[in-house]
Amino acid sequence: MIPMSAFHAMLIPILTGMILLAVGFNFRDKNLGVFGMWVGMLLILGTIVYRILAKLAE
Repeated sequence: MIPMSAFHAMLIPILTGMILLAVGFNFRDKNLGVFGMWVGMLLILGTIVYRILAKLAE
């Protein structure tokens, strides 16, 4: 089981990315909404890639 600090370190960027995706989708007709969706996806994918690379480096 992972420690709670590591859990929160992964949870916060993923939740932030999900919120950015939701807000960006609501404003998808504006450039800022598209940028919000882009940043949200990068946060989520970046967190997942970081976690995979950390497991592979063990």
